[in-house]
Amino acid sequence: MRGPVTRRRRITVSGNGGGAAAAKRTNGNKCHGAGEKAPGRPAAAKANVGASNGGKAGGETGASGQKHHPDSPKKQRTPEILRKTVDFVFPCSCHVLQESLLSSASGYSNYRGILNWCVVMLVLSNARLFLENIIKYGILVDPIQVVSLFLKDPYSWPSACLIIVSNVFILAVLYTERRLAVGTISQMTGSILHIINLTSVLIFPAATVLTVTSMTPVGGVLSLGIYTVLFLKLYSYQDTNRWCREIRQAKAKRLTRSYSCPSVSQLNGSAVHAHVSYPGNLTHRDMYYFVFAPTLCYQLNFPRSPRIRIRILILIRSFSFLRIVTVTLFLTTPVFLSQVPNHLIWLIFFYWFFHSSMNFLAELLQFGDREFYKDWWNSESVTYFWANWNIPVHKWCLRHFYKPMLRKGVNKFLAQTAIFLMSAFFHEYLVSIPLKMFRLWGLHGNDDVPLAWFVGRFLTGNYGNAAVWISLIIGQPVAVLMYVHDYYVIHHGSTT
Repeated sequence: MRGPVTRRRRITVSGNGGGAAAAKRTNGNKCHGAGEKAPGRPAAAKANVGASNGGKAGGETGASGQKHHPDSPKKQRTPEILRKTVDFVFPCSCHVLQESLLSSASGYSNYRGILNWCVVMLVLSNARLFLENIIKYGILVDPIQVVSLFLKDPYSWPSACLIIVSNVFILAVLYTERRLAVGTISQMTGSILHIINLTSVLIFPAATVLTVTSMTPVGGVLSLGIYTVLFLKLYSYQDTNRWCREIRQAKAKRLTRSYSCPSVSQLNGSAVHAHVSYPGNLTHRDMYYFVFAPTLCYQLNFPRSPRIRIRILILIRSFSFLRIVTVTLFLTTPVFLSQVPNHLIWLIFFYWFFHSSMNFLAELLQFGDREFYKDWWNSESVTYFWANWNIPVHKWCLRHFYKPMLRKGVNKFLAQTAIFLMSAFFHEYLVSIPLKMFRLWGLHGNDDVPLAWFVGRFLTGNYGNAAVWISLIIGQPVAVLMYVHDYYVIHHGSTT
């Protein structure tokens, strides 16, 4: 044992003899716990330890000739150094109670490497197809063709003009709320004005898309999508302000404790953003912040992040945004339309819109609530998927549609049916009007109630999750292909 003792003394920081002896004693305890005898001489170790303790009490100098204070950091670090020294010289124990990483009991969740493997396999599996199409057809990505999807006439911008006109409906809601706040118009009159305005938000763009011949299908979808989001936002805006008026009229003492008027101490992430109370929120700044914020539910004080992280905004969100757009345009070229499943395009769109775009907007506006989706990919039922893949819409339906109906005495089944019909309406609104043909394929591909009932009743666990993925892979792509087929037959069938 002389060789290991000499090696241990060279590693130990302390210069007195007690350090090496203490290391022997400590290692002896570890090995004794492992079923082995401790090496060394116990009697000598005890004597050295006593001498070392006496040296500490008297403030004696060590081998280096310097006097150390009893509470010096060097002395406090010595036991930790001794423990590491013993573990290095005498590794007596190397096993602990633990689970395998792929076991569900291990709690391990970092599977990024497996995800990268899936991406690599996807690229390699399509590499041969890519090369064959390039050799046979050449490069078919035409920037002019991409622009023509949005504009037939470069000097005519019907979609952009339609989006600009939406400010009229925004200001109409704001000024109506101001009049209601000061009492110049009654609640009944304000409700009638809101109904007319919100109805116009849906009818006006639809009529424009159907009558303007220069409106392309892509431009129509974009315009109607923005007006649909605006409709939901304006409805939430007038609904929340009505709640605040009712609280004020009831002479509530603390407005900041209501659901629609949360306190700044609970939600705001920084003291820079001032707390707002009704009717101080009825300003152009507050209104347009809500219009551009990545949420559909209005409240007087949104949770705010302390600052804008420029590095994340530019280096991560912007590059991710451009990369996803480039890949999507590449996959939607004629070469890949019949080869790559449009289910992959839907997944790319989800990542681009709900993760990259909405997080970019939230970072730019310092919007704090960034739960735009949950783990819908783990859905074991279709209803769980509906409730978790689009959190902004789900929150809006709960807050402004489902719960108000329950408070009015409507049973849950009728309330859920009403939400289903509303969802079906907006699906057809966003697809049938821009294509100028009315079908019900979106209803069957996105809101299949019998499938949801069957999966929820008979399938659970991995079987339910597999059924949800099958519905996503087959249902939505089939609906899209049916729309493409009917549109092609109506507009280009006579030329073939």
